[in-house]
Amino acid sequence: MLRPLLPARGLVLEIASGSGEHVIAFARELPDLDWQPSDPSAEARASIAAWLAAEALPNIRAPLDIDVTRAPWPIETADAIVCINMVHISPWSATEGLMRGAARLLPPGGLLYLYGPYVQRCVPTAPSNIAFNADLRMRDPDWGLRELDAVEECAATNGLRLEQVVAMPANNLSVVFRRSPA
Repeated sequence: MLRPLLPARGLVLEIASGSGEHVIAFARELPDLDWQPSDPSAEARASIAAWLAAEALPNIRAPLDIDVTRAPWPIETADAIVCINMVHISPWSATEGLMRGAARLLPPGGLLYLYGPYVQRCVPTAPSNIAFNADLRMRDPDWGLRELDAVEECAATNGLRLEQVVAMPANNLSVVFRRSPA
């Protein structure tokens, strides 16, 4: 999914990298891109660093401490941003911060790629996603599946336009935004 969306070369910032397994796989498959993992959790950054030490891939930078709700981020620019499974496992303020940060970092036409479960208008929500949403809200009432329309509106407010939505396995979506021309 990512290969045709990403630039041929440049820096890709991964927000909420978690354990680091995704960034390792991306860097292996797309070696002409530089990858910048990040996570607000010190434990996650330690896991990412351990993966980096074990794999020794030359196109992955040391993980950054980025909490999307706090500006400025410790990075000046990125050609693309990838964010997998964060929007629903964080408060709405994280989505707002992600959109503001993406608008600051991305060049015109730059990619913001989101992956995860969403609620779509006029599309029945899968029973497994309804149960998952209930579980998330029990763990933290500020978490939960987001209305894709609300995410799109937040993105548009920050100069990001929805380019495409692609259904993925396990009732997830790939959601592709592009930064609007200046």
